[in-house]
Amino acid sequence: MSFPKTKGEYRDITITRSDKEDSVQRSKFKSGSFSRKKTLHPPIETHWHLPEQKVEEKVSFSIKSLFSFMKLRRSKSLQIILEGTHDPDDEQIIETFRELLSREGLLPSKHNDYHTLLRFLRMNDFDMTVSRDMFLNYLKWRKEFRVDMLHKEFEFTEYTEVKKCYPHGYHGVDRCGRPLYIERIGMIDINKLCEVTTHERFIRHHVSEQEKTLRVRYPACSLQAKKHIASTTSILDVNGVGMSNFSKPARFIFMEIQKIDSSYYPETLNKLFIVNAGSRFKMLWKAVKAFLSERTVAKIQVLGSNYLNVLLEVIDPSNLPTFLGGNCTCSDYGGCLMSDQGPWKNSDLLEIIQAVPLTEEIDGTSEDDDVPSEGSLIPQKVDMQNKDYVSMSLALEKTTYARTNSSCRLALQKIDWLEVTLGEIKDQKIKILEDALQDTKMALKELAHHTEQQKM
Repeated sequence: MSFPKTKGEYRDITITRSDKEDSVQRSKFKSGSFSRKKTLHPPIETHWHLPEQKVEEKVSFSIKSLFSFMKLRRSKSLQIILEGTHDPDDEQIIETFRELLSREGLLPSKHNDYHTLLRFLRMNDFDMTVSRDMFLNYLKWRKEFRVDMLHKEFEFTEYTEVKKCYPHGYHGVDRCGRPLYIERIGMIDINKLCEVTTHERFIRHHVSEQEKTLRVRYPACSLQAKKHIASTTSILDVNGVGMSNFSKPARFIFMEIQKIDSSYYPETLNKLFIVNAGSRFKMLWKAVKAFLSERTVAKIQVLGSNYLNVLLEVIDPSNLPTFLGGNCTCSDYGGCLMSDQGPWKNSDLLEIIQAVPLTEEIDGTSEDDDVPSEGSLIPQKVDMQNKDYVSMSLALEKTTYARTNSSCRLALQKIDWLEVTLGEIKDQKIKILEDALQDTKMALKELAHHTEQQKM
């Protein structure tokens, strides 16, 4: 399979879904016999409709940019920016998927939002049965791994030392506003890594970073780009890769991370650029890609040492570290991969994100309440004619709608407050300008009168 060209990438792809064949497929989905032919989906943010637009290189949240944001808010709600425009057909499929889970008594009270379910459905080409099993395994893993409690229970105190022997991290955004993730795999010192941390702690660190990306990085990037962002652009620098990078400890870590990402965080990769790939690596890649799905391979582009022009089409030089040919040094932060620089470090954006409470916080339920128990993972027969069950389903829908409304309402209240405050500042400035203009008019009149008197 040949790799897609970078220029245009998926952004020019338009897939229509209104033909007769698609209508038949969707009818099958509703009846539970749906199985779509495997396809290469465009980025998750596009939802099969409009091409993406490039974002401004830098957005500063000064008074001027806040006025601009308030103007944006009048044309696009905060919810649309953070949630994106939902595809009506996708919503219909997701609702059918929710009904399937609810009918079997497996619909959780959390982690059942539109985007989470869409990721699992897309990953499995909308195969309902496979998506169901994968989603339930995801819920079980979150409970066993205590993912929802990581931010309270886990502190990666060896962060700095780990970065020195495993250079990796987020750094800026691509031209479409997605977070940019970089790894220098050829510089990994696996022996040193095992000295400063354990396999378990490093994997927990990786999971906590994935959670931060979903909860903070994507929303912050969405606010800066003024459109929904839901995937990551990655660069894997393989310069210097040798046999030591494929030792048993290294293979264990890489395979565990790959398993976690593919099984529990599907559809979060937009594009992966493998750069500085020599002849040996390219031979290895031919063997490795045989084990990857066609859709995954389509997102990966292997480049040699002449990669810069390809990267610059996707990433602005200001967001590209000097070791990759860009002009960002992040000297104030100890290096680009130590800085974690990006919109998610902007305090103004974080305040807006924090103003939108998580569903979990509103609900107040404990972690153990969110995931079906082992017994409940066994499908249960439910009489759909039972009035109590119908009432319970309607109550669940109303509760979910109320939570979403509450979240958006709190966020919009904060923006309204900012709007009023900024409006007062604007009124004060206008009053000062008006007074100055009036003084100027009076001075000109006096000057004109004085001139007339001199002529007389």
